Amino acid sequence: MSVFDRKGDKMFAQPFSKPVRVWVGLGFPRQLNTVADAYQFAMDWCGNSPEQRAAIRACRAALAGDIDAETARGVLVAFARKKDILVQDGTAPPPTGSGQMNHV
Repeated sequence: MSVFDRKGDKMFAQPFSKPVRVWVGLGFPRQLNTVADAYQFAMDWCGNSPEQRAAIRACRAALAGDIDAETARGVLVAFARKKDILVQDGTAPPPTGSGQMNHV
């Protein structure tokens, strides 16, 4: 099933119960509200780590209706946490000299 068919369209618009916020660029937060947002972010991320591939697979599965959005959200959070880009309330962005910011 393509992520662009009727069922996928419905899943595209399905929001997460709570948005995921990640650090991008020079320490700017980006809010991911839906499976589609998360999928695009994971696809655009420079790299090929197991966590990134898992996030992409989970988002594709959610877009296809094979898993729920919250399961994909959990995998995305694990990816962001591993890459040290998950925004926690009240936290400062990661240091820019650490080499951790691989997002284009």
